Amino acid sequence: MSFLKRNFLLFVVFITGAAVLVVEVVAIRILAPYFGNTIFSVSSILGVILAALSVGYYIGGTLADKHPSLKWFFGIILASGISIFILQFLIMFVLPFLSRSFSIIYGPLVSSIVLFFIPSFLLGTLSPFAIKLQEALSPNVGIGTISGKIFFWSTFGSIFGSLFSGFVLIPNFGLWQIMVGTGLVLVFMSIFALIVLNIKKGIIFGVIFSVFVMFLMIALFQSFYFKENVVYAKDGIYGKIIIMDVIYENRPARLFIQDRSLWGGVFLDSEDHAFEYSKYYSLYRITNPEMKRALVIGGGIYTIPKSIAQELPNAIVDVVEIEPSFFDLAKEFFGLKDYANLNNFIQDGRRFLADSENKYDLIYGDAYSSLFSVPSHLTTIEFFEVVRDKLNNDGIFIANIIGNLNPAPLSLLFSEMKTFRTVFPNSYFFAVDSKEKIKAQNIIFVGYKGDDKIDFLDERIAGKLAPLIVDLDKKMIDTDKIDFSRYMELTDNFCPVDYLTAQTLKNQKF
Repeated sequence: MSFLKRNFLLFVVFITGAAVLVVEVVAIRILAPYFGNTIFSVSSILGVILAALSVGYYIGGTLADKHPSLKWFFGIILASGISIFILQFLIMFVLPFLSRSFSIIYGPLVSSIVLFFIPSFLLGTLSPFAIKLQEALSPNVGIGTISGKIFFWSTFGSIFGSLFSGFVLIPNFGLWQIMVGTGLVLVFMSIFALIVLNIKKGIIFGVIFSVFVMFLMIALFQSFYFKENVVYAKDGIYGKIIIMDVIYENRPARLFIQDRSLWGGVFLDSEDHAFEYSKYYSLYRITNPEMKRALVIGGGIYTIPKSIAQELPNAIVDVVEIEPSFFDLAKEFFGLKDYANLNNFIQDGRRFLADSENKYDLIYGDAYSSLFSVPSHLTTIEFFEVVRDKLNNDGIFIANIIGNLNPAPLSLLFSEMKTFRTVFPNSYFFAVDSKEKIKAQNIIFVGYKGDDKIDFLDERIAGKLAPLIVDLDKKMIDTDKIDFSRYMELTDNFCPVDYLTAQTLKNQKF
């Protein structure tokens, strides 16, 4: 028996093992627009896929004993490929319904079962099947050796699939192209094998035709998936990016959306700020109107770095943004120009601060623009201490946080405020919409690295901010009325941001 014939199953399980991890990695990105990048999504996907594989191993072993044939083996591969095609339809038509019906706690679990259990289960049946078939092909080799080889190549395929997804597929292709491509690989591999095994041509052609029709339908639906006012839609490294033109406050505007969260926007008929929260960068005028260096953590559409660079052409403006595509998108769609005093860095904000030797007069944190995916490592005492250490004396830290002012026992906002006050005793908080509003809104955190208290009732301060910000004193939250003893401080060791977010969304109406 030739070497190729004895070992072709090892190649097959390598491919199917890779398919499992491609589905698993992409699954996290699939759920993100609907439930956020939370620990609940990741845990649900991993748990459901592992459970499906476990059941697949058990059932696959039984089937292998009853039907130890290559036709059954490749038939299951064919079924798994088709199930991935069906999965794409479920993503388009069922997942939006599930996101409206379940919370971010249980929604990812239910969605993972509905979407990913069957494909993972079918792929899980293949390893015990391959062991049984390989034993027949190599009768003189012990079952232990055969099992070791099968699991080695299957696991090696999974490693390859994981790395290939993260480093090649997701940065270069859309999610639906990746899923459909994975399904096509499995379908064509199985069809080729079934043809070699002399399965009836009518069945083969029927399957090919069905797959072709499904592929056309998916492509057709995807082409009409977004509305006409969407000017850009693509998967970034960290989430689905959509740019769309709308009418906002009776004016033409362009909005920037990542996953399920609005990250920013501009008016198209002027350079006015479309959203009130983006005007609060100007608080630097109170403490250091002639500042020399500023840092913005989270570039987004670069509205704030752009404004600072224009207002202070002699100041250096550093921007650290973790999503590589945002900078170019801001130039193409949001009017960002090449400013000589603006430096862009593609890096995590906390890592950048820790490594930087520079000190700043202003640090603006704008990486918290989603209530569904809060970067927990940017909410802790340790992070705020790094920020404080990188501020010059009389420097100011401004952070834009999404939250609500309902004093529930489990409140992410009040926990963040308590943590912030621990590091910045001279701190202030502003409700952008209204301090009487209970629903979610932008809350501006201000930490001043100086001893003098800022009197926001002072008309001279109001004059420095007008006309960009008005009635600031009416938006300042009275922290003396908040019982912070009810809330936890967030630390690197214990920072249950996802849980607090889930409780906020579960108990409140937004």
